[in-house]
Amino acid sequence: MKHLRHFLFAIGIACAAPASAQNIASLPEAIAFANDLEQRQGFAAEQLLAQMATLQTNPRVIQLMEPPATPGQRSWQRYRARFIEPRRIQNGVRFWQEHAATLARARALYGVPEEIIVAIIGVETFYGRITGNFGVYEALATLAFQYPRRADFFRTELEQFLLMSRENGFDPLTIKGSFAGALGIPQFMPGSLRRYAIDFDGDQRVDLANSVPDAIGSVARFLEQHGWQPGGTIAVPARVQAESPVESWLAAGIRPALRAGDLLNAGLHAEIAPEHQVTLIDLVTPEQGTEYWLGLENFYVITRYNRSSFYAMSVFQLAEAIRAALPETPPTQYSAR
Repeated sequence: MKHLRHFLFAIGIACAAPASAQNIASLPEAIAFANDLEQRQGFAAEQLLAQMATLQTNPRVIQLMEPPATPGQRSWQRYRARFIEPRRIQNGVRFWQEHAATLARARALYGVPEEIIVAIIGVETFYGRITGNFGVYEALATLAFQYPRRADFFRTELEQFLLMSRENGFDPLTIKGSFAGALGIPQFMPGSLRRYAIDFDGDQRVDLANSVPDAIGSVARFLEQHGWQPGGTIAVPARVQAESPVESWLAAGIRPALRAGDLLNAGLHAEIAPEHQVTLIDLVTPEQGTEYWLGLENFYVITRYNRSSFYAMSVFQLAEAIRAALPETPPTQYSAR
């Protein structure tokens, strides 16, 4: 610690940061983090702090992470309109047509339908067009050291990001992504990138920023690794009666843990076999009746990408809309030859 304090004093960072931001290398949490990575992962603490000395904590990152001071009501219809709209559907059709063979290969290897892969990339980055312009190092460090609510998570992701950069020979100071540190065409967090991303174009490296095949294969592998059931139903619409115990069903959580037959016997109406395990999804829109669905295991798997029923339903419905809009069915068979 003594040599690190001397280093920080030497570069004069104590008074360098404006009132609204702090130099990241001056934070005690950052110094402790650098020392920890030196001990556990073989990084040079002084080198890490030299990198961090070029960064300021970013108040905008924290602002974007925080819920609004005067939160509005959740609205499924407002949320849905952002993603189930003509441009995103049309561009999804075009993306599918341009990458039909790669999508078919991903489906053959991982069991995930083309339209689901396309829809996730469409929701995340508008098919790779909007991948984020925040410095990932700065964003992750800001959240790791200045956002106590989720500091443990973001310190882990910062560590994963630095490991990823070292393994792949990247300069971590040059990498751009979302305000939360998500990366590339499919917006993987660094930990997910290291665990699930793959080289799907055969160039001997994983590149989610520039390689659409790598993004397609990585999305499919992520879902497969989280339990995607090939050919399985995602969700079915449902109607509930006034006397149905809706609150207790919702309290069961997002993971399918309710037997469909029990819900059917208690007044729920849905086209589903009674033996299925399901979760009840409530899509609320102010001043409108709540829309109910039953989610099955594949719906839950989509929520592993983003833990929101609104998100998962948007992916599902965008996928359905893209498939319906295809002028003709693209190749569905993949040959490894």
